[in-house]
Amino acid sequence: MSDLLKKAISLGWGLTIVSKEKIEKTVEELVKRGELAPTESKDLIERLVERGEEEKSQFKDFLREQVQRILTELHVPSGKQVADLERRIGELERKLAEREGTAGEPTPGTGHS
Repeated sequence: MSDLLKKAISLGWGLTIVSKEKIEKTVEELVKRGELAPTESKDLIERLVERGEEEKSQFKDFLREQVQRILTELHVPSGKQVADLERRIGELERKLAEREGTAGEPTPGTGHS
């Protein structure tokens, strides 16, 4: 079974998209063909499912890092940067409204007469 497990694990990223049902069906076929003892099948299924979850988690991390790298290279602002700019614009709009309201006269360049 050790050799079989190594072959399955060597599939690498392929396990990230294989469902538990598919793994169970494949292991059942191995048992039917006599390539795997029935007592070993449950253990193999658990190991393959666990490995698949680990691979899925690693793939998500890898994908997240790559997307972040690309966004950085393209100079796309982060959500925090956009929120900070929106806050600053809001503060400037509030200050401008206060200045226009308390001065009684339009601020030069605003187009008010």
